[in-house]
Amino acid sequence: QVQLVESGGGLVQAGGSLRLSCAASGRTFSSYAMAWFRQTPGKEREFAAAVSESGARTYYVDSVKGRFTISRDNAKNTVYLQMNSLKPEDTAVYYCAAAPTYYRHNYKPNEIHYWGQGTQVTVSS
Repeated sequence: QVQLVESGGGLVQAGGSLRLSCAASGRTFSSYAMAWFRQTPGKEREFAAAVSESGARTYYVDSVKGRFTISRDNAKNTVYLQMNSLKPEDTAVYYCAAAPTYYRHNYKPNEIHYWGQGTQVTVSS
C-alpha cells in the first residue's frame, strides 16, 4: 500500500554533507511516522532518525544527533535526511521506513511496516 524509494546516496569525503530523499507513493503517507535506518554488512539494521506524522517532532539516535536532520514534506510525499559532518562510521546502506506510530524512542525493525530498497552512503577518510 505504501512504496518507498530512496535516492541521494553516494561517495563523500569525511566532513562533507549529503541529503537523502525518500519518495512515497500512496494516499496515506501523512498517517505514518517516518524513519531512517542504516545497515552495514554483517550487522543488524539500526535506527538513525524518526519524524512524526506532521513533521513537528523528531528523534535521533545519539550518534547522529546534532549532525543529521530528518524532515518531511507531506504535500510532496517525501521525507529527507540531511547529513552533515559525515564520518567514515556513517558508511552504510540507508533505508527509508514507515511506522504506524511516532515514538520518542529508538525504533526496532519489527516496528516498521514498510521499507524502501536502500541507498548506499560511503564516507571516505
